[in-house]
Amino acid sequence: MQILRRSSYFLLLLLIFNLISCSTGPEYDLVIRNAVIINGSGSDRYAGDVAINQDRIIKVGEVFGKGKQEVDAQGKILSPGFVNMLSWATESLLVDGRGMSDIMQGITLEVMGEGWSMGPLNESMRKEALSSQGDLKFEIPWTSLGDYLQHLEDKGVSPNVASYVGATTLRIHEMGYEYRPPTQEELERMKTLARQAMEEGAIGIGSSLIYAPAFYAETEELIELCKAIRPYGGSYITHMRSEGNRLIEGVDEVLRIANEGGVQAEIYHLKAGGASNWNKIDLVINKIDSARKAGINIATNMYNYIAGATGLDASMPPWVQEGGYDKWAERLGDSDIRKKVIAEMKQDATDWENLYYAAGSADKLILVGFKNEELKKYTGKTLAEVAQLRGTSPEDTAIDLVIEDGSRVGTVYFLMSEDNVTKQIKLPYMSFGSDAGAPSSEGVFLKSNPHPRAYGNFSRLLGKYVRDEQVIPLEEAIYRLTSLSTTKLKIKERGLIKEGYFADIVVFDPDEIKDNATFEHPHAYASGMKHVWVNGIQMLKDGTHTGNTGGRFVKGPGYKENAKL
Repeated sequence: MQILRRSSYFLLLLLIFNLISCSTGPEYDLVIRNAVIINGSGSDRYAGDVAINQDRIIKVGEVFGKGKQEVDAQGKILSPGFVNMLSWATESLLVDGRGMSDIMQGITLEVMGEGWSMGPLNESMRKEALSSQGDLKFEIPWTSLGDYLQHLEDKGVSPNVASYVGATTLRIHEMGYEYRPPTQEELERMKTLARQAMEEGAIGIGSSLIYAPAFYAETEELIELCKAIRPYGGSYITHMRSEGNRLIEGVDEVLRIANEGGVQAEIYHLKAGGASNWNKIDLVINKIDSARKAGINIATNMYNYIAGATGLDASMPPWVQEGGYDKWAERLGDSDIRKKVIAEMKQDATDWENLYYAAGSADKLILVGFKNEELKKYTGKTLAEVAQLRGTSPEDTAIDLVIEDGSRVGTVYFLMSEDNVTKQIKLPYMSFGSDAGAPSSEGVFLKSNPHPRAYGNFSRLLGKYVRDEQVIPLEEAIYRLTSLSTTKLKIKERGLIKEGYFADIVVFDPDEIKDNATFEHPHAYASGMKHVWVNGIQMLKDGTHTGNTGGRFVKGPGYKENAKL
């Protein structure tokens, strides 16, 4: 009885001490208490609190004092905000700056620039961008890439934003859509634009080599662009020239560009596309591992699905697309050219990436994005279904839709193996990217169907592959989503729960985290994310967006203040 009294007395004294400490200790803008912290380094989780002043983490561990705002994490996981290594939120953030589908998953940094970037623009490019807009409408007051990213910050967006400068964009700026190598003068101007983009805050050079006109660029052109950004600490990131029949050769090209360009490299959405190529993934992994051991700094990212998404342009040979959409559509109207295109669509190819053939059949293509209101009735249907409805062959249907829609027509292709997805997730240098915009499940966004990765890629990793299938531990997954990615990007003071770092923080329930979007019903938010802060500003509270903005333009390693074209 006496022992019990002493124990109760001790607990009372401890409670009084804590109350006094909280009332007399430092005051913080925000204290998040009772969290299970996974700090992003890959180390074990631990219980603790986090204190924030303005946009910075001030204290991690046992926090005495009090916050002007106090949040009880209730034993949930607290980690750094996640990095989307392949974001196409370039347009969606202009229309809805909340970035809903990504904030609901804990994304606090969107990294753009897969071959195409939102600058630099010349007047012809600006006019083309305005005239080719689909459901999402916006003004284009910027010219350079840096101006675009600053425009997002000034307009007000919830996530932070960063971007590579697109090699395709540089090419179009100086050469249009011509199928030829650049002249020396054109190449020098492209290199100058690349340097300028680095000084404005770009991360590096991004390429996307299966698409026209990116397809027209030879390896040497890309090496020269990389040499131009090397002094700024820029890196090279690429959608390889092949992810299918010439997958191994595609990796070889990346390694050559990294080696001769003298830069680190990253492979976008690593995959082996097409059933006949699935067995190549082990060769690819061995090649990358060997290169890393030899001192070449190369890594990868991925999305966690067996289907990709692009357009019907990836079903037609690059030669027919030379000159841009108008020339492409004009050629498709020629009966002789049409016959030639259909013949090539039906054949396997090694000189271009034929995703129509790689998918295996027209029922493996889902049509998800139309501009023409008359064609939106086909949204969500397979190419085979639409062909049957229209009474035309799948190949003729694809060509007709491109002509009638005035666009490349957004398309989902089923190409990959679930076994390979799991194998790739285990790679220690693998980061993750949605390869999608950040839409809202409301308004104009409902006029088309995205790939479900837009709403679920990151929650799918943490739910399906970490919790349910235990492919990798949670600590490892958080490391890959945070500090591994910021290290690749050479972004400082983000990606860790660490004193002095920016307060990009998420709190989620590991038992509830789950992707809910499907190919049939893609506009469904993920669940399980409780709170999200970006630069110390709360964007998500109890699973609901606060309406706040405060995301920033995160500059790359070569940034120079007041750099302008």
